[in-house]
Formats: sequence, C-alpha cells, structure tokens
Amino acid sequence: MALSSIFDPRAFPARLAEAWARVVETRESEAAPGAVAETAAAEAPVIWLVGKVQSGKSSIVQAITGATEAEIGSGFRPCTKTARVFDFPPEAPVVRFLDTRGLGEVGYDPREDLAVSEAKAHLVLAVVRAMDHQQDSVIEAIAAVRRRHPDWPVVVAQTCLHDAYPTGFVHLQPYPFAAQDGASSDVPEALARSLAYQRAAFARIGGKGPLVFVPIDFPRVDDGFEPRLYGLDALLRAIVDAAPRSIGAMIDEIRFTVRGRTSRRANPLILGHAAAAAAADVVPIAGAIAVPGVQARLLHALAAQQGIAWDRRALAEFGGCLGVSILTRLAAGFGIRQLVKLVPIYGQTVGSAAAAATSFATTYALGKAALVFLARRERGEADPEAVARAYREALQKAFGLARERGLDAGKTTADADGAGANGAR
Repeated sequence: MALSSIFDPRAFPARLAEAWARVVETRESEAAPGAVAETAAAEAPVIWLVGKVQSGKSSIVQAITGATEAEIGSGFRPCTKTARVFDFPPEAPVVRFLDTRGLGEVGYDPREDLAVSEAKAHLVLAVVRAMDHQQDSVIEAIAAVRRRHPDWPVVVAQTCLHDAYPTGFVHLQPYPFAAQDGASSDVPEALARSLAYQRAAFARIGGKGPLVFVPIDFPRVDDGFEPRLYGLDALLRAIVDAAPRSIGAMIDEIRFTVRGRTSRRANPLILGHAAAAAAADVVPIAGAIAVPGVQARLLHALAAQQGIAWDRRALAEFGGCLGVSILTRLAAGFGIRQLVKLVPIYGQTVGSAAAAATSFATTYALGKAALVFLARRERGEADPEAVARAYREALQKAFGLARERGLDAGKTTADADGAGANGAR
C-alpha cells in the first residue's frame, strides 16, 4: 500500500466500508499473535505475589481474572527456577501476576527470584493464611524491597478465614472487615486475635507507601461456604486505591465492567490489545503498519471467543455500522498522527504520546463496538445506531483510561469530541 494512501483520506473510495473490510482482512496477518502478546506484556503492570505455598495465591489470581483453575494451572510460565508469571489475558496481557514460589521452604534461596520480581513489580500483594503466624520469610522479603523502594504499596491478603470458624459458623454479612483498624465484634475471637497479630507483625516492614490489610476467603466449592469469593470486592478496592494509577485504572475497569460470561472474557482482551496498539504507535511510521494489525487481531479474537467467524460481508456490515464519517475520521487522524511523529524532537515526544493515546482509545472503542455488533448479528438483528453509539461512548471513556495509564491524551480530545458530534454517518 502506498504511503500516500494511508495519509490522504481523499484516497478512500466511496465504498469505504467495503474497502475497510478488505484492509482488516489483510492487516490481520501483519500482527502475529505472539507479537501482539509480547508488545502488550512489555507495557502491562505487574502484581508481585509474595507468600508461602498453599497461602491462596492462585485462588486470588483466579478470582480477579475469572480464569478457570485449569487455565491458571497451565497459564503460569517459569521465568526463573522458582518464579513464574501469569499473563492475563494471554493473547494481549493487561496485567501480569508474578509469583515467587519457594518462600519459607527449607534450602530455598530467594535472592534471584526477589531480584527479578523487584525489577518487574508495580504492586506487592502479600498473601498469608489468616491463622499462620510463621510469616518471617514473607515479611523479611517485603521489608528488603521497602528499604530500597519505601513508597511501593503493599496489600496484604489474609486468606482462609474459615480455618478459624467454629463448627456451623458461616461468613458474616455484611462484610465486617471494612475498617483497617480491626473487625466487628461478631468475628470469632481467635480469628480477630490472629488478624491483629499479623497486622502488628507486618508493621515492621517500614517504608512510607500504603500498607493495606484485606481479610478474604476463597474456599473450594465443596467446602460449602457462601459467598465463595468472600471479600473479593474489598480486595479489588484495596488494589485500586493503593496501586499506581497504571494498575488501578486497569483493575478498576475489570472490576466494574465485567458483567456476564461474554464481557468477563472480552473486556480484558480489548484492554490488552488497546495497550498493545498504544505501545506500537510510539515508533515513527511503525504505527502505520502495526496498529491496524493489532486492531484486526482484536476483532478476530473477539469473534473467536464467541464462536463466530468474520467474513467479508460481516466486516463490511460492521464498517457500515460505524459509518463513513467515523472511518474517514479514523483514517485522516491516523495519517496526521503518523506525520506529526516524523517532526524532529516535537514529533518524537508530543506527537508520539498523542498518537499512542489515540491508538489506545480507538482500539478500545472498536472492540466495544464489535461486541455490540457481534451480539446482535448472532441474534439475527441489525442495529447500526447501537453499534455507532457504542463506539462513540467507548471512545470518550477510553481517552480517560489513556490518561490514567499516563498517556498524553490532551492532543487527541478533539478527535473524541468530533466522533461523538458527527454521529454514525
């Protein structure tokens, strides 16, 4: 494709929707799945899980991500002899969980794992069983990191509360551990004492960053406790409040937009591809090739999740729902952003940052619009305005997410306003 055809919107034919469908089909092959995953992983924030074996780390990852136990078991990949990483979602990670596995085991030397974990982590999530008072190895590891990074936030998940329940006791409702200085009087005395003891022990890690405690209980289904993910909302709130904005924004998005099986699987996929598109758009010219490929990969991945295959007709219909004005604006803005990035100094800073923010936002919005389109198409319905509206609303929201991630969306707000004002057609 000639460079001028990318930059000049007048080169688009009248049948822009059909032409766009052909572009998507072609560009889908230009961004290999491994390249998308690698690009997204390089930008994804890392939650460092620190805790002894059987403390409940995998259960926490499963609860946050909604992945199955089998997916968690096979999804962790080794990065040292005793440390491993779980990318979520694997196709385009929006968050990574780093687990050091050997803390507290006889003969285990944690120095290599801690060095790798410390270099990658953005938030420390300590995981301790509520009735286990032997936490010296965990506390010492975190204290060593806080001496070098006193501002790093630490969230302590106190797990397996039911270990201290008397026979016949059930989870208390409402959740009685909201206050950081203790628990309600209805909590079993042995449990309350143990939670307080652990809080006092962790106080010696030092540092100035937040230190937040969240009692939780994620037992197995056959244990019979309901709700099974007891305290999950409190844990997610703690992570959002304590974490750097790059983590908090993503966890907050996962927390509040996951409703139902389809969106629970699809939304992180959209976020991950949006992050990959932003990262790909930092390099001059490269974004003109990579970003459409990432967006095409996202469309095909969303369809595959729902057991639907894109074909030429479906892609053309989707482009038609978005409308010529939106597609032309996307093309024009994309070409201008690529040209701005070529301007020495200015283009390498302001231009690249604005391009990254816009690529994040447009990729996110395309994914959200595609979900609406695919759902209606599966039911045999056609609602072009609903698809276009989903795109416009998601675009506005995505620029806010881009700012939370530290991308400079200030130069691109007009694109979002324009897309909303011009409508679908």
